[in-house]
Amino acid sequence: MDGMTKRIGLGGAPELYQAMAGLQAEVNKAGANAGLDPKLLELVKTRASQINGCAYCLDMHSRDALELGESPRRLFVLDGWRETDLFTEQEQAALALTEAMTKLSATQTVPDDVYEQAAKVFTEDQYRAVAWEIIAINSWNRMTITSHTPLPKRDE
Repeated sequence: MDGMTKRIGLGGAPELYQAMAGLQAEVNKAGANAGLDPKLLELVKTRASQINGCAYCLDMHSRDALELGESPRRLFVLDGWRETDLFTEQEQAALALTEAMTKLSATQTVPDDVYEQAAKVFTEDQYRAVAWEIIAINSWNRMTITSHTPLPKRDE
């Protein structure tokens, strides 16, 4: 970890880590039960992780998205999603909601137009699953950034 101070890992509190993992499992189940495309949820996780600057989560979720069949091109331009026609209406709504919820400390709100667009393209169960995914990934981002969690070793 050149350039980063080694810190106490928050995963060292197994009961708390398991509670977070349990929340994530429930969020995954809610997304599946609501009929959401798993790739959409990976885009949400990746976009929030871009905003928060979480290298560990970016590494994990971009890899997970690729394994689900997401195109590298869409991942490469995800930060500029508004500038393209590569994303569906649902994906655009999810990404806008991700940005609004991830930036709450700066904006203090989810703008009405962002909420209304999401409510228009998602069922209530889908909206809840997307919102909970955003809450969960922001929590994971804060945990790994605070801990300076290193990237896993890979051959590539």
